[in-house]
This record gives sequence, structure tokens and C-alpha cells, in this order.
Amino acid sequence: MQYHEIGKTGMKVSSLSFGASSLGGVFHDVKEKEGIEAVFTAVESGMNFIDVSPYYGHYKAETVLGKALKDIPRDRYYLSTKVGRYGKDGVNTWDYSAKRAVESVYESMERLNIDFIDLINVHDIEFADLNQVVNETLPALVELREKGVVGHVGITDLQLENLKWVIDHSPSGTVESILNFCHYCLCDDKLADFLDYFESKGIGVINASPLSMGLLSERGVPAWHPAPEPLVDACRKAMEYCKAKNYPIEKLAMQFSVSNPRIATTLFSTANPLNVKKNVSFIEEPIDWALVHEVQEIIGEQQRVSWANS
Repeated sequence: MQYHEIGKTGMKVSSLSFGASSLGGVFHDVKEKEGIEAVFTAVESGMNFIDVSPYYGHYKAETVLGKALKDIPRDRYYLSTKVGRYGKDGVNTWDYSAKRAVESVYESMERLNIDFIDLINVHDIEFADLNQVVNETLPALVELREKGVVGHVGITDLQLENLKWVIDHSPSGTVESILNFCHYCLCDDKLADFLDYFESKGIGVINASPLSMGLLSERGVPAWHPAPEPLVDACRKAMEYCKAKNYPIEKLAMQFSVSNPRIATTLFSTANPLNVKKNVSFIEEPIDWALVHEVQEIIGEQQRVSWANS
């Protein structure tokens, strides 16, 4: 396991880290005991960064994770959670007000059985008024940082342009890290185009969803996946190509996503301890860069053909 610092935070984290969204049954129903065991397995395997959110499973993921954390020494991990996105009774809600952000931090600490959050993030800022994030949400979190309630402050979003806008309109040092997903994987490496920018601001980079929410898997995408059909077809063809070479696309995808030392860590989520062990074993093996290029070419060519015929 390799370790990299998140920006200038002093947090040196494992290149592969544990995303706890699955503990909330986000992707499919989970067995709580098995999910807790997955957390133990991740920490025992050298992962020292855990990311969660009150939104995942509408508080369930934090609650289940909190049960696991009770039995893990606090110096074995860094904990990241979020504010802004919530939900209740199956209904998603959003509230980026300063008041709700502060309340949320203390509620999360109670669910997680901890008294300090290493990294607090404004969650999925694309759903917020970005001016409110700059002028209200982030200042509230910075105040908690100054009080020692949280260690560091970050922002998360799918849209890299939104992350840049908020950083550009915030006082220097406000945002210490960004979390972006589905943009540093075999089928999309747009995040690489922004690394110089983030580094110039001293901001750490956290990557997530190395399998692009199922695109890069033998299981395939869930029905709700937003990817256009040509991309789904292209990734399916790439998966079949890897399968024929007896090199699972999941393995190649995991290896690729942790291969860039400029990205502090890549989050993956599972509630299955066997999957934790499997993914750790994947990244401990050398990557086949020739196969990476072949797969990327297959994906690009298949998309071009699909668009031309549409």
C-alpha cells in the first residue's frame, strides 16, 4: 500500500481508501454484520482513510460505520464526512445553510461515535447555490475548524468546473481538498486536466468510483446510471476484451485509478470484506499498461462508431 498526503493537510493516506456509501445500502441491500466486518478488513489491510456522508442510506451508513468505529483505535484512521445532502423516508433533501451545516457536523459525530472529524466536506455542490457555499456553508465549517471541532475543510462534486469556481471565489486556505468521482478511471480521465490547478492552490485531490459506478465491471451498470448508451456499449466491449485475456476489467480499473501519485487516494465502496481483500490484492500487482492503452482505445473507438451510427 502506498501513502500520499492530501494537499497540505498533513494527512498521509492510503492510495486506496474505504468509501462507506455501501453501508447505507446505496447500491443494494447489505447485511450490517458483514458491512462492519468490511470496515475492519479495510483498516487491517492498511487503509487509513474512511469517507462517508449522512446522505448515504439517509443516515444509515454513518450509523453502521459508527458501530464499527467503536472497536477501532482512533489513531488507525482519518474520517471524512459531509454536509449539505440529506434524506428521510426515502426522500432526498438539501440544505446548505450555515445553521444546518453546523448541526449536521455534531449529529454526524454522534452517529459515528467520534468527537473529532478529520475532514468535513460540502457535499455535491452542484445541487447548491454556489454563492451560498462560498459565503455561508464554507465559512461555517472554517469556524468549526478554528474551534478544533474538525481538522480540515473540503468540497465534493461531479463537475470539476464547480469545484474550481468555488475555490476561485473563496479566501485562500478555505478549501483544503476536493473529492471528485468518475473522472479518473479507464473511461474518463478529465480530472488529470485539473491537477495543475489544484496543486497550484495547495489543494489535495481525492478520487472516487474507480469502476465508474459499474461501467467498468462485469456486473454492468445499474438501471439508474446516467451514462449515455454509446459509453455503456463501449465499456461493455472493453469488459469482454479484458475477460477474454483473463484480466478482469475491475482489476485493471482499480490499478489505473491508484496509479497517479498526484492523486492522494481513490475511494471504493463495498460492504463485503472479501471484496476489500480482492481490491487490495489487485493494486498490489503491477499494472499492464499495454492493456490499459488497448482498453482506452476500444472505448474511444466504440463510442465514435456508436455516435456515427446514431
